[in-house]
Amino acid sequence: MADDFLLEDAGDDLQCVEFIKSYLPQEVKSRFTDDDLFYFIDLLADYYVESGLLEQEPDADGCVTLDTEAIAAAIAQKAKKEKYGDFSAEDLVWVVQGELEYGQDEE
Repeated sequence: MADDFLLEDAGDDLQCVEFIKSYLPQEVKSRFTDDDLFYFIDLLADYYVESGLLEQEPDADGCVTLDTEAIAAAIAQKAKKEKYGDFSAEDLVWVVQGELEYGQDEE
């Protein structure tokens, strides 16, 4: 049962990576490997939980305001702190936006 969930989660992550790759501008796409994108998907999931964004109440239109630049800066900082790499927040904004767009398409 748990293995099925892990396989489903891995499949979803793979689809998300493929979506993000198609979302990124060509000049930005070349700066990220698939492994980088998997890593950033994990960082984004952690960020959403730790920052409290998942508990945020939607406005009257059902929307939650997200600062993609702040999110990108936070995950760039975490990647550097974890010695994963030195990525620019400007490039990571595209990854954050792509991940959010993927989530919207899944709903």
